[in-house]
Amino acid sequence: MPTIIGVRFKRTGKIYYFDPSKLEIEVGDGVIVETVRGVEYGDVVIAPKEVSEDKVVAPLKEVMRVATPEDHERVKANDKKEQTAFKTCEEKIEKHKLPMSLVDVEYTFDGKKIVFYFTADGRVDFRELVKDLASTFRTRIELRQIGVRDEAKMLGGIGSCGREICCKSYLGDFHPVSIRMAKDQNISLNPSKISGLCGRLMCCLQYEHDFYKSVKGKLKKVGSVVMTPDGPGTVMANLILQEACKVKVVLPGENFEAMKYPLEEVKNISREEFDKAADEVAKKPYRNPLFKNPYETWDDLEKKDDKKGDNNRPKNNNKRRRRRRKKPSGQGNQNANGNAKGGQKP
Repeated sequence: MPTIIGVRFKRTGKIYYFDPSKLEIEVGDGVIVETVRGVEYGDVVIAPKEVSEDKVVAPLKEVMRVATPEDHERVKANDKKEQTAFKTCEEKIEKHKLPMSLVDVEYTFDGKKIVFYFTADGRVDFRELVKDLASTFRTRIELRQIGVRDEAKMLGGIGSCGREICCKSYLGDFHPVSIRMAKDQNISLNPSKISGLCGRLMCCLQYEHDFYKSVKGKLKKVGSVVMTPDGPGTVMANLILQEACKVKVVLPGENFEAMKYPLEEVKNISREEFDKAADEVAKKPYRNPLFKNPYETWDDLEKKDDKKGDNNRPKNNNKRRRRRRKKPSGQGNQNANGNAKGGQKP
């Protein structure tokens, strides 16, 4: 089996395999390798290990050398050149009045090639722009049109969760995301809620899809009749993350109570079986509830929220008070006979 190392050329770019040859290489080291684009600098993210031949694309290129301090200085110098080239290219685009938006610029390690990444609504005739850039930088020029998801990956940003978007922070490659994933998770299909910064469906919709897909076959249909350990009942709701459901159970004395059960303890029954079992339970005399605390039969989180709402309700301490009439100035209080207090008439 061949021995390989994994090299990444960007922070969250795709990992490529190379032959470490006889060099001592560890994770975190910088290496100089030859690629289709030319000589490139990359970071080692996978230590030397043996893999099966079907996972390697032949021919496997060897690592030229481990990066030296001079190589690191050259990478920093290229970064500064990229900033200058970005401004220059923007001016050229405005000069030629092309309907395109520049996203990023990359210099190859040896400086023999510059790649400009841009977005546009359709095809753009940039032949004159390439000639102008080539005469300015005196090197090979490549203009590459990318999609909106690649644009978001390059530029980065903060998602609706408050964290850096996944494609910029750690996702090495994009995976297909469909609207079916949102439907299976019972998420609102509002485009503003399920779309990322790129305007496409959020990549995080696929993270929990496998779990929802596995639990979906166990869920009970809302409104269906089932048999629980405490008797027959009707399904009120499914608690997917808890792998449980809430059931309206028939109790003796024609009473009902909402209780929560794991999906494994709830079995589907026919309507005839439900009616027969419900009649038998209803004929039994009423007895005290099975639970001493009635809140135990409901979802604990819902009851805690209800309690907090009651405790936080502001109390109205303003009592109604009788209003007294304001007395006209210069007059004393008079009794019912019109006599002033003190026994003297006015």
